[in-house]
Amino acid sequence: MTVYEREYMEGTRGTQAVDWEERIDVKRLRRERKERALERLQETELGSLLLVSDPNIRYVTGLAMTGGSGADHYTVLTEDGDVIHWDTADHASNQRFNCPWLDDIRYACPGLGNVPRASGRDSARRFLVGTMADTVVSALEEYGVADEAMGIDIGNRGLIRAFEDRGVDVDAETAPAVMEDARKVKTRDEIECLRQVAAICEAGFQRIKNAVEPGVRESEAWGKAVDELWSQGAFVGGGYLTSGPNTWPKHQANTTDRTIRPGDLVYADFYNIGYLGYRSCYYRTFSVGEPTEAQRDAYETARDNLYDVLERIEPGTTTDEIAEAFPDMAGEHADYYDADEHWQLTTNHWAHGLGLQLYEVPLIWRGLSPDHPIEIEEGMTMAVETQEPADRQGVRVEEMVVVRENGVEILSQWPVEEITVIDY
Repeated sequence: MTVYEREYMEGTRGTQAVDWEERIDVKRLRRERKERALERLQETELGSLLLVSDPNIRYVTGLAMTGGSGADHYTVLTEDGDVIHWDTADHASNQRFNCPWLDDIRYACPGLGNVPRASGRDSARRFLVGTMADTVVSALEEYGVADEAMGIDIGNRGLIRAFEDRGVDVDAETAPAVMEDARKVKTRDEIECLRQVAAICEAGFQRIKNAVEPGVRESEAWGKAVDELWSQGAFVGGGYLTSGPNTWPKHQANTTDRTIRPGDLVYADFYNIGYLGYRSCYYRTFSVGEPTEAQRDAYETARDNLYDVLERIEPGTTTDEIAEAFPDMAGEHADYYDADEHWQLTTNHWAHGLGLQLYEVPLIWRGLSPDHPIEIEEGMTMAVETQEPADRQGVRVEEMVVVRENGVEILSQWPVEEITVIDY
């Protein structure tokens, strides 16, 4: 397997700002992301992009979009590189003070989401979406792009109709493709963000290893891990820990109050853990005491399946070629699920892109890739995950990787060769 070898001293440096070495350069991060989006926009016939999706807004503006009441923040990027951002009163006031790289920050009207839904009247909803459209149209006129087509990254018919009623030529197809193309290959600082969030997840794994013993509940162990993640400076937007019979198939409630017992398998999924907005997806499995032969065998199978996939990932390969390395229907244990097609087994064995969202381009999956392949490019980042049952329990393992010139660099570093044993 071709694995990217880091140069001397290359790797995770720290989460704080210092003046004595170069770390993640957030100014460069913001600049290069905006430049990529602008370059893709200028290749189209559009005069502007209206961004309502939080990750797209963050990609262009650098603002920490952590969710809201729905369309109470939105951004326009013009073909000349101008950025106009709308946000709630408190957020906009804060941004005007703290975000000097943005010159034009305005107050938003929440035309979509919770506010119009909670209003209880159609007239109120029409007012809100119409006022939202008015704020954007006014800016398009000020920046001289009102007579050109405007791309929008969501397909909300009510919002599109409001713009069309105001004479705006709206294109709801091109904008998502523009942003997808801009975001699919990561800059050096984006890769460093993902490397850093992997390191933070490993601190969480260590807390789990320290906390788990017979008698501890899943929720207690997960609480220790979450405490560690927050203390490391991460945003915790998801994740869970399960044990024993909750490990296969995945438990619908994720972390429960189940008491961990001797002989249990325990696995933790650090998904949607964020650092500077960049999201993790990182599984590891633990054994409470020495694992049984069946548990060791299952772990070896899951690990080997994972690395068979990693072996195939390099620039120029296509997702259908890589997907062949994932287990077939027998390896998926389709008979247990009473499944006939790979598409029925979503999330069990696949690889998905990582970035400002948990799922980005590319997706490598037997349920989709054979008939709809795309090409792998250098600089893509992804998580590759597999699973395997072990008697009445199961193991899961996952690596975070970046595609390099001749193969992959593995960003995740928690030991993977053997199952992690927790002595008690």
